[in-house]
Amino acid sequence: MPKLIVIANEGERDFELGPVTTIGRHPDNTIQILDRIVSKEHAQVIRQSDGRFLFRDLGSLNGSFYAEERVGERVLADGDEITMGAARLVFRAQASAPAPAEQVRIEHSQETLIRQTLHTEQENQEFLPEVRITDLEVLRRDYEKLRMAHELGRAIGLEVNLDVLLDKIITKAFDLLPADRGVILLLENGAPTPRIARTRDGRTEQIALSSSILNEVLTKKIAVLSSDASMDSRFSGAHSIIIQGIRSTMTVPLLHQGEILGLMHLDSLITANAFGEKDLQIFSSIAGQAAAAISNSLLAKKIEHEASTRAQFQRLLSPNLVEQVVQGRLQLEKGGQRSEVTLLFSDIRGFTSMSETTSPEEIVRMLNEYFEIMVDVLFRHQGTLDKFVGDEIIALFGAPVALPNAELCAIECALEMLKVLKDWNRVRVSEGLPEVQIGLGINTGEVVTGAIGSSRALQYTAIGDAVNTTSRLCSNAKAGQLLVSEDTYRKVMDRVAAIRLPPLKVKGKEKELAVYNVIGMRSSDWRQESTRPV
Repeated sequence: MPKLIVIANEGERDFELGPVTTIGRHPDNTIQILDRIVSKEHAQVIRQSDGRFLFRDLGSLNGSFYAEERVGERVLADGDEITMGAARLVFRAQASAPAPAEQVRIEHSQETLIRQTLHTEQENQEFLPEVRITDLEVLRRDYEKLRMAHELGRAIGLEVNLDVLLDKIITKAFDLLPADRGVILLLENGAPTPRIARTRDGRTEQIALSSSILNEVLTKKIAVLSSDASMDSRFSGAHSIIIQGIRSTMTVPLLHQGEILGLMHLDSLITANAFGEKDLQIFSSIAGQAAAAISNSLLAKKIEHEASTRAQFQRLLSPNLVEQVVQGRLQLEKGGQRSEVTLLFSDIRGFTSMSETTSPEEIVRMLNEYFEIMVDVLFRHQGTLDKFVGDEIIALFGAPVALPNAELCAIECALEMLKVLKDWNRVRVSEGLPEVQIGLGINTGEVVTGAIGSSRALQYTAIGDAVNTTSRLCSNAKAGQLLVSEDTYRKVMDRVAAIRLPPLKVKGKEKELAVYNVIGMRSSDWRQESTRPV
């Protein structure tokens, strides 16, 4: 069984390769690599229709490397070594010595064709056993068709662009068979939809098909040959086909692992009996190879879309919400929805003066480390990242999906933020760096949430007076202090210990704001005032 040997900080591990193997720092990957240089969704290894494995980097920030050169895609050979961060990935093919890849494809193509063609006893309409062939020219023609079928496999085996793939399939079909026109239809939302239709000389042309034959191919999953459409009862109601002068037709299903993906059709405008049983067998073989390649292309597109969607939203949403978006169970449409949410604002104290005395490079490095730690905490408590504003973090609880006990989740998140900040500061002090202190504000209220922006750039955010109130709370919180509004505290007062502070006069509010300083959770040691100002 082909496998990847991963040599990283955790030691050496072996992973057998399936149809799609994902690699990255996130635990949902098939292979998790705990290295900050490695992206959360870094790369994939995809098994192709010819049995080989394609390594694909998913646009990672720090890249993947083969022979010290950055690589986007590479078909893996035995012993190939890919590096990402401090990790090395070594590809091992099957332990038993396989036949060369070219020979495997030839034998597979020939075996498939031979199985599909030995059905009738008509000398000029079938592929006969070698001992029964007496005409050398027949043998030459059959060999040439087998050779071209093999070339088809080579031409489409690595192609993942669907439009390019379909064009190659039609072109090779014209090379192999005496057809004037061809069309490929793929099932889209259950209906056969033309994706490419053209003539032998390359012209795009609309091609009418018999609905009865379409239905027969799709429902029974069988190939259909008509030697003379003008005499075939299945075309009796197809006036457009008669008008076009179609004489001979072949229509075959695109089947892959029992699933019908669509169908292929070839026809001749000139000659009756243009196609025989042998042609139908060759066409069916082409369709089998094409279906496998189309399936791979659709799967690659789906994986690429999911990876892109996951990369886009994993920076904003907790992992469980990201998976709902990727799988289509959660839609973030442009527009707004009014709902009650709990908002959390966190701001670094003294950031302006810190920026004046610290190099820009160090400020950027510090913020990246700080945001990485804080967002991990946020996602653990099912929060949604609204945005970063300079050194400020704005987060939502209860949107885009309703969250029971959103207020409690927000407060527990804020308390853990303060805790991990202390741990991080101990490391900074040991390195001779200044401590980072934050103030936090939490408020609950009705806002409008949704994906807001242009058709090219959408951002999920919240708008409303409750957002402004939360910002004012955060601005008034001293270093190490967590301030919450009365609307929030009233819902968690049986679980959260807090001290009522003097009413706060904030900009834009006529009435003073009731404010509470949260000092911890109501547990055996809740009296420890862990969020009093430092």
